[in-house]
Amino acid sequence: MAQQGTAGPAGAARLGRAIGTAPSAVGGAVLLLPGGAETSTRRPSPLAGVGLRALRRRLAHDGREAGLVTHVVRYRCRGWNGAQAELARDTAWAADEVVRRYGDVPVCLAGVDMGGRAALRAGGHEAVNSVLALAPWLPEDDVAAPPEPVKHLAGRRVLIVHGTNDERTDPELSFRFAERAKKANRDVCRFEVHSDGHRLQQHQSEVLALASDFVLGTLFGAGFARPLEDALAAPPPLGLRMPLAAGFGQSLRR
Repeated sequence: MAQQGTAGPAGAARLGRAIGTAPSAVGGAVLLLPGGAETSTRRPSPLAGVGLRALRRRLAHDGREAGLVTHVVRYRCRGWNGAQAELARDTAWAADEVVRRYGDVPVCLAGVDMGGRAALRAGGHEAVNSVLALAPWLPEDDVAAPPEPVKHLAGRRVLIVHGTNDERTDPELSFRFAERAKKANRDVCRFEVHSDGHRLQQHQSEVLALASDFVLGTLFGAGFARPLEDALAAPPPLGLRMPLAAGFGQSLRR
């Protein structure tokens, strides 16, 4: 039976129930981070995690035999809210909760939109070994504010995926972030999904296959598919503008 969601201290985030049938022995965890708003103190919509439905099903299915447990993080509120970085704080709490519940297992943070920013910001948590950011919302470069931090991602594998026709979150901003992160950590790569938009629906099967390959590879040591292996090894800008080929996932291994 799937575990019921648990809450942290009063007013804190909540860890949703484990997706699907929880493995008898947990060997790794992925925390799925929904999108949010730049500024808001309202509670998240009950539908906030709908955009993660396909990803959570794919990961729960592919990772069950390896011992993967998958949870959606329920934020306290829907806004990032400037320096408070609410969603990143909730993500760090959720990583602590995974350690409390399952012990010393590796964690992958996987977020979409503003959840992608939360994953990248909270990626320095000691339990986290990898970060997956899908169409991440990242702020414009602003000389009056410090840039998004990247040094804390050293020692983690990082994958960013962005559609080139995304009209909600600027793919050029995720490229600039990846470019800075690559200088601090060689294990950073970024895939571009040509002609796809913010929801990455046009090439959903390829995106899901890439995400699954990355998560299982980082958490359980499975060999990466050749394109992902090449992207991680390639120098910038090649490994940061890697095209996601149509049909990726039909034959992942060499």
